[in-house]
Amino acid sequence: QVQLVESGGGLVQAGGSLRLSCEASGRTIYISTMGWYRQVPGKERELVANMPSRGATFIADSVRGRFTISRDSAKNTLYLQMNSLKPEDTAVYYCHAHTSFGPIEAPKELDHWGQGTQVTVSS
Repeated sequence: QVQLVESGGGLVQAGGSLRLSCEASGRTIYISTMGWYRQVPGKERELVANMPSRGATFIADSVRGRFTISRDSAKNTLYLQMNSLKPEDTAVYYCHAHTSFGPIEAPKELDHWGQGTQVTVSS
């Protein structure tokens, strides 16, 4: 199992910045992808950004140019730097990790989620 603990959310005025952190523990060697999702009440959880161990980083169009995802492998920590925040960025942000382990012909795939951190951007 992998445990994820987020921090860094809060209240900020439009145009401001926040940095979210997500510290992973447990069987982190099996993590293949880490990323950030967000969700507002009544809507589906949406992918904001992710970083696979192999492959290109993904950034959603709605945040490209304002948000940056980064990963410190030595600390098992994922970051989301959010600049030029807008009221529409208000949401609960969740850290996500995907693990894959077991035989190559039939790996066990699991998704892990943090508890979420609230980001509120006032106009």
